[in-house]
Amino acid sequence: MTAFVYNTAATFNGFIADENNSLDWLFEVPETDDDSMAEFMANVGVQVMGSTTYEWLLRTELLLDEPEKWQNFFGAMPTIVFSSRDLPVPKNADITVVSGPVSAHVDRLRELAAGKDVWIVGGGELAGQFFDAGSLNRIEITLAPASLKAGAPLFPRIAAPRHLHLVSTTQRGQFVDLVYEVR
Repeated sequence: MTAFVYNTAATFNGFIADENNSLDWLFEVPETDDDSMAEFMANVGVQVMGSTTYEWLLRTELLLDEPEKWQNFFGAMPTIVFSSRDLPVPKNADITVVSGPVSAHVDRLRELAAGKDVWIVGGGELAGQFFDAGSLNRIEITLAPASLKAGAPLFPRIAAPRHLHLVSTTQRGQFVDLVYEVR
């Protein structure tokens, strides 16, 4: 059954990007030698992201100049970008830019996932919109040993304890993975 999963990394004080929408802080942490992300991706049928996340990827990875990198990262996986404006798309990438409320796109995302999960890549505001629409099933947070003074919040919503049930915790090197079921 398709689940809508917000999977992201965050500082231990709750930011997913710094005030310049950069993830440089994350890449300072030594990587682990496990296959957890590959295992996660094997269960994903479509990924969804907001325009800030998408534009950061385009800019940081030079994806418009080197479009083959998109396939190296994501293969043929469909990507839906939520934005209120037109955005460029790397050549040969299966990317669709949509606008409007999340609820208007949930059924189509489920179809695109073809029985696999929908990965809500980011940002936190987009994940919050899925939560508001009652279409967020799981939150998977990788906490990093870093803190920021300001930036993009992990989840800018109120989620009472009755909304979240801790399913698992796992230490991977300097990271801690937390998985919550959304009720």
